Amino acid sequence: MTSELDIFVGNTTLIDEDVYRLWLDGYSVNDAVALRVRSGILEQTGATAAVLQSDTMDHYRTFHMLERLLHAPPKLLHQLIFQIPPSRQALLIERYYAFDEAFVREVLGKKLSKGTKKDLDDISTKTGITLKSCRRQFDNFKRVFKVVEEMRGSLVDNIQQHFLLSDRLARDYAAIVFFANNRFETGKKKLQYLSFGDFAFCAELMIQNWTLGAVGEAPTDPDSQVDDMDVDLDKEFLQDLKELKVLVADKDLLDLHKSLVCTALRGKLSVFSEMEANFKNLSRGLVNVAAKLTHNKDVRDLFVDLVEKFVEPCRSDHWPLNDVRLFLNQYSASVHSLDGFRHQALWDRYMGTLRGCLLRLYHD
Repeated sequence: MTSELDIFVGNTTLIDEDVYRLWLDGYSVNDAVALRVRSGILEQTGATAAVLQSDTMDHYRTFHMLERLLHAPPKLLHQLIFQIPPSRQALLIERYYAFDEAFVREVLGKKLSKGTKKDLDDISTKTGITLKSCRRQFDNFKRVFKVVEEMRGSLVDNIQQHFLLSDRLARDYAAIVFFANNRFETGKKKLQYLSFGDFAFCAELMIQNWTLGAVGEAPTDPDSQVDDMDVDLDKEFLQDLKELKVLVADKDLLDLHKSLVCTALRGKLSVFSEMEANFKNLSRGLVNVAAKLTHNKDVRDLFVDLVEKFVEPCRSDHWPLNDVRLFLNQYSASVHSLDGFRHQALWDRYMGTLRGCLLRLYHD
């Protein structure tokens, strides 16, 4: 008895996107086969279960061999073993470094160390993400952090150069690196309503305005090395923020600031009386947050403080988001009309970022 067999020979590495997703999600070969069967692939292709098992195993072997190259994406582009078109290479890299919102939300701001890695079992149980996928995502965060944490220049550009990620994904990783380096608290109960996107938005504003790299500052000592200009907050800027306390410590300035804001917003806010009654408490809260940023613990608690000192009081008085926007705009701008205040540029650098963050954090 003879059998006929059609054979196709080629040197292009075939990538099945659906199987790649199953591999990235941490499924075993058997589980992946079961999910493929459930999708109706046998009926669609006329293949047997044995062929599907073999096909899945073959793809998994390929992905395992590619993984070491994906750890350093430029190597994938320059290797000659796997003939993969550039568009497929980009897909492999982008999806390998993609992450789940639920997972990143659990580790954001935590130290990317063995201690945090020990918590991955609990995170896997809590989020429903497989442990294998949690480990891949955590290791990716740690790998990117280690490569770029001491590099000069733009954090986003460095990530794109070394990991070949899209602009959006590189910006997300920049936020993860920035939060891990500065250890911002994101896990408190009162912050649970905030998404990764909310924090990433604030991280981008802070990187653009509150780091050494934000203002293109160079070290005053020519022999010193400022390697992580986009990763570390500008400590001199944080020290200078103490000068803003005069806005609430000087009664005349505080009263004049309130008068200017109230005059400008009368008839424009639906919560005008609440704003007028609570102006001094809100102003003290925003200014005192600035004055405390000289201490590492207070830097870590920045988002907790913003929610406690501003978001929650406004929310309890049922401020609409547009009223919050009008208030913050006028509150920031009115300082320029205070003749006795001498720190306008410092104020703008602080409030320009804080205003954007507060509007993102405020969910009315």
